[in-house]
Amino acid sequence: MKHPVLALVLALLAGGAGAAPETYVIDTAHTAPRFEYSHFGFSNQLHSFDKTSGKIVYDRAARTASVEVSIDARSVNTGFALFNEHIQGADFFDTAAYPEITFKSTRVRFEGDKPVAVEGDLTLKGVTRPVTLSVATFQARLNPMRKKDEIGANAFAKIKRSDFNMGKFAPNVSDDVTLSIAVEAIKE
Repeated sequence: MKHPVLALVLALLAGGAGAAPETYVIDTAHTAPRFEYSHFGFSNQLHSFDKTSGKIVYDRAARTASVEVSIDARSVNTGFALFNEHIQGADFFDTAAYPEITFKSTRVRFEGDKPVAVEGDLTLKGVTRPVTLSVATFQARLNPMRKKDEIGANAFAKIKRSDFNMGKFAPNVSDDVTLSIAVEAIKE
């Protein structure tokens, strides 16, 4: 290039443009937190929550991110209204006293350009414990329908109900629970 100073300025501008953290808002229509447990060994039960909000701050160039998720525990969906009420009771989610479940990251680990684990604090029924979500899939690109940048992931973790004062009927109803979340978030 004939103008080395111009080339340097362009290179710096190009490098700095992709290095800024970007905020993504959770798409409630395409985000599904779920939990699975063994029911007396007869079957594994899988239930979900219908109301989730939050944000993800992602810096592709710096390979950093943060995650904040809030789940309305009253939106638990087992497929049966009576059972929804049962597990919202004091022995389980106790949604009258603790209507919200939260997860706030403390660290996101990357391998190459992709996050592989999200370490953070899960607060459930008023108890906060460290939990690591393993990221099984991750995608960051333009959504072809919305024409907006999006990120999406599938992540999971294993916890013990008793760690969150929800151990009623254990071990018959398993103390071990698998949490999973399919999440999509749209750039602000």
